[in-house]
Amino acid sequence: MATIIVREDEEFDHALKRFKKECQKSGIISDIKKHEYYEKPSERRKRKLIAAQRKKKRRGRF
Repeated sequence: MATIIVREDEEFDHALKRFKKECQKSGIISDIKKHEYYEKPSERRKRKLIAAQRKKKRRGRF
């Protein structure tokens, strides 16, 4: 759970920005996006395989 302490003279926009950054660092946002809809196990395997191929191709360039 991401928490921040809002300072006494801090604007709401700054506190919200810090909270969003904390959520992003802890991986909450990516986890929510991943669980937005059900993904069949075969689709998950296919997505991971494509990502691995893409990563391998990028490493081969350098």
